[in-house]
Amino acid sequence: MQSVTLRIVVAVPVAALLLSARASGSDSDSRELVKMPAPMQVHLLGNMRDHLSAISEIQSALGAGEFDRAAQIAEGRIGMSSLVAHGAAHMAPYMPKAMQEIGTQMHRAASQFALVAQEGAVDGNARRALASLSGVTAQCVACHNAYRAH
Repeated sequence: MQSVTLRIVVAVPVAALLLSARASGSDSDSRELVKMPAPMQVHLLGNMRDHLSAISEIQSALGAGEFDRAAQIAEGRIGMSSLVAHGAAHMAPYMPKAMQEIGTQMHRAASQFALVAQEGAVDGNARRALASLSGVTAQCVACHNAYRAH
């Protein structure tokens, strides 16, 4: 078994801007509060926890060289084909337009990652897969730095 060391550098200007704005030293939470009925808030937070869990499972699969499994997790739980299961159409009306766009970009990035991971199953290119996965998490960071649900 070969040992592989990866160093990934990805520029994420939007997320970096939001992070620097949050790191200004202010104790107040300046993120926009997204108000929605309590059941919808619970649903939203549950979806986000599942996305985080899926990303953890994807990382584990990549670490084990299981690119196809990583792709299946990404598309099935975070990608564009997961929108119906997450009730995205019911959630969107409660979100600001920019938050909706970040979410859509996150789901698109997950679907794109799934394609790159499938290519990795053929050529073993873990670097490209990890770089693509960072596009998913960059959207998570951008949203969590701009918005809050409670």
